[in-house]
Amino acid sequence: MLNNLHKQPEDKILQLMQLYKDDPRSPKIDLGVGVYKDATGLTPVMRAVKAAEKQLWEAETTKSYTGLTGDAGFQAAMIELVLANSVDHNRVAAAHTPGGTGAIHLVLEMVQMASPEATVWLSAPTWPNHPSILKHLGMKTAEYRYFDSQTLGVDFDGLMADLATAKAGDIILLHGCCHNPTGANLNLVQWAQLADLLLERGAVPFVDIAYQGFGDGLDEDAAAVRLLATKFPEMMIAASCSKNFGIYRERTGIVLAITPDAAMRPVVQGNLAHLNRQNFSFPPDHGARLVTMILNDPALKADWMAELEEVRLGMLAIRQQLADELRRLSGSDRFGFVAQHRGMFSRMGATPEQVMALRDKHAIYMVGDSRINIAGLNNDTVPVLAKALIDVGV
Repeated sequence: MLNNLHKQPEDKILQLMQLYKDDPRSPKIDLGVGVYKDATGLTPVMRAVKAAEKQLWEAETTKSYTGLTGDAGFQAAMIELVLANSVDHNRVAAAHTPGGTGAIHLVLEMVQMASPEATVWLSAPTWPNHPSILKHLGMKTAEYRYFDSQTLGVDFDGLMADLATAKAGDIILLHGCCHNPTGANLNLVQWAQLADLLLERGAVPFVDIAYQGFGDGLDEDAAAVRLLATKFPEMMIAASCSKNFGIYRERTGIVLAITPDAAMRPVVQGNLAHLNRQNFSFPPDHGARLVTMILNDPALKADWMAELEEVRLGMLAIRQQLADELRRLSGSDRFGFVAQHRGMFSRMGATPEQVMALRDKHAIYMVGDSRINIAGLNNDTVPVLAKALIDVGV
């Protein structure tokens, strides 16, 4: 039976990580992997997480299962963090999942159960796991224009034109903030126009929000998803705690499903529980327990928010430094988009050949579409990258 299996295509980012690891040159710069790193190259454990873990170690009395959809306290804390008061919480069904990826998978499985003929629309480009999961599930997909390769910003006219052809019941997958892989985001006026269009078409928003707090601030980064929540009778959200709490290996994510009314919520909640049961039964609790403790303890929450703000401002400072250095070296403002983008990623506008030249000539590793992880840079490596980009003709 196993002889019938075929080799699967390698994940390009994981392949890039291995190439970087095998490169004997020093210094070398890794801008590929999508993990936050501080100026020393470390992905640190946040202070509030350390403090919460110590409290948990001292107070925890059992390792028994939580509920099929996770702990109710985690659900409530995350509903408040993501949605605040934008919607009646009695309309929100929720399920804890292994990471944001698990949340995306769970939402798509629920869509498949509820509306197997629905088309799922993806931004061009999007996070590679989005189309990969959809292909694995055998679901219908379509693309809408998103990134303008000339301006290196959002192609809003193209986006609106493409989504004007969406059909009632289609699912529109949107990045809530800090678009991956481009770093280019809609403004709130554009979000409102998009919401009106999707309401007119009868389409259903599905928001992937993986970087809340990494862009313009915790509330600012949630503004788009909260705007949609005020307008739509139903929508789905996949949220991740990996980045903003720095708990990547704890795999902590959540599905939030806004239902048309409170009466429908138990039905949706039951279906989320059913899907969790089929996939992994009970979700892991450790990461969710830490998040819940932090969000419900004023002192821990204040310290977490302060450190998250340090992370956000640090990335913005690196963006500005890179834009300034590229302006100095190029004598033009064509790299100003770097300072305007938000989150960990930006597409630099390099061709695949230029990306390869950066790797071969300068030991600088980035994804083939020229996506870089801003958090992979520091004050010393920014000038190195800027000089190399100019050298290869970007």
